[in-house]
Amino acid sequence: MTTTFPDVSISTERLVLRPFEHADIPAHTEMMNDEPVIAWTSAPHPYTVADAEEWVRRIAPAERTRGRGIVLAVTEFLTQRLVGAVHLSNTNWRTLSTEVAYVTAPWARGEGYATESVLAVAQWLFRVQKFERLEMRTAADNTAAQQVAQKMGCISEGVLRNAWIARTRTEDGGWTDIRTDLIVWSLLPEDLDGVADQLADAGYASFPDWN
Repeated sequence: MTTTFPDVSISTERLVLRPFEHADIPAHTEMMNDEPVIAWTSAPHPYTVADAEEWVRRIAPAERTRGRGIVLAVTEFLTQRLVGAVHLSNTNWRTLSTEVAYVTAPWARGEGYATESVLAVAQWLFRVQKFERLEMRTAADNTAAQQVAQKMGCISEGVLRNAWIARTRTEDGGWTDIRTDLIVWSLLPEDLDGVADQLADAGYASFPDWN
């Protein structure tokens, strides 16, 4: 039984999703220090160049080689600028299920890039890797992430109460940890029927290809 994802590159009309490279380190460092990323992820803060180097050289590649999932840098097709990242993790090779998370650079928000990139990964996961379930968990107050899940056609399955630690700004401008609920979303292969067409009609690019 296969227990690792292939070393893959996924392309859409506007984006290329590929393994992280050393040249991504400056942009990745900047992206991970953006306020919404600090608030909704468990990444170190402040996020240093050393953290980015560790991510690009060791942590991200190990997710694939150790069978836990796969990490893909999301870049613009035309400019090759780093748009964000998509991360599959907690992969169960027996049930053919995995969990997706994503990060989007502040300059790239509002363009539909998050939906486009995660949907492209979902299509590859179901059509090529023959997976049966994709799960996404969003913090209760992270409405942007919930909108991405809804646009993709995900189904809300329930709430994990008090299950996540987010960060919030303090009065002195620092950050403090707060507990929050997680909303659990799922996507099955049949849920994708018609989603790509609906998004295309709404102006979102799709049509993924992979190699």
